[in-house]
Amino acid sequence: MRTPDAMVLGGGGILGEAWMSAVLAGLDEIARFDSTACGLYLGTSAGSIVAASLAAGVAPGARLGALPEQPQAQGASSSAGASRRSPGLAGAAAASLASLAFHTTQPGGALLRRTALRRVPAGTRSLGGLGAMVERMGALWDGRLRITAVDLGSGRRVVFGAPGAPASTVASAVEASCAIPGVFSPVRIGGRTYVDGGAWSPTNMDAIDTAAGSVLCLNPTGSMRATGASLLGALGSLSRAVAGAEALAMRHRGYHVDTVDPDRASAAAMGINLMDGSRREQVIAAGLAQGRGLAADPVRRAA
Repeated sequence: MRTPDAMVLGGGGILGEAWMSAVLAGLDEIARFDSTACGLYLGTSAGSIVAASLAAGVAPGARLGALPEQPQAQGASSSAGASRRSPGLAGAAAASLASLAFHTTQPGGALLRRTALRRVPAGTRSLGGLGAMVERMGALWDGRLRITAVDLGSGRRVVFGAPGAPASTVASAVEASCAIPGVFSPVRIGGRTYVDGGAWSPTNMDAIDTAAGSVLCLNPTGSMRATGASLLGALGSLSRAVAGAEALAMRHRGYHVDTVDPDRASAAAMGINLMDGSRREQVIAAGLAQGRGLAADPVRRAA
């Protein structure tokens, strides 16, 4: 596998950020792959953290020892019971399920998203520490960085950093993209209120706006599997379906697209609650192994 022209980094909480950084660190071990040398980075939610760091020239391996930037969700110790003990996560999952059902190709999707998101109680937890970390990295709008969020008032997707997008600092855009509905406080930018870009799509791959070329998409929420105990697992099949549909549309536009979901070992390490920071070291180990496997055998994807 070679360095792609564009990299799409999807949503996935603390564990999704760790998995993406680890997979890329594994891929970076081969000479023909350099995660910091892409022509475009498109990040959603946790992926916006990874995208901003890569655009700032921070190698993914340098981030593996860092503490999670997103605060853990309350009651995050058990994946199976996460949605029962953490109402904010259950609400976020419900909003995400609704957003995936109202995918971008359907007329009225923005209105339906707005209605669904307004039914989720506003989160109260601050992402100010995350913004400060992004500022310290020194990420800039250099033409290579795109960060997605959803305008809470209109229900529409906004791609910060793209031509014609609202003015924002990179730090504020990352905060907005990570503002999971029902968990974190919405973010005000230029008089508008924004929440997690994952409320539009798990990857927002269709927002790529460069000339045709190669695209690598990492989709952390593709790890999730439905169980009788938790609503959150149902996101996985929807996430994989939406990412697959977006990849197909991108191929029709002339792109070569590789989509990577967590493999079995990574999925087992991640569990259902992607905000459970206690699993981070297991996820890093599994992600590194998966990235090294992809480097050795580029045909291999999620298994």
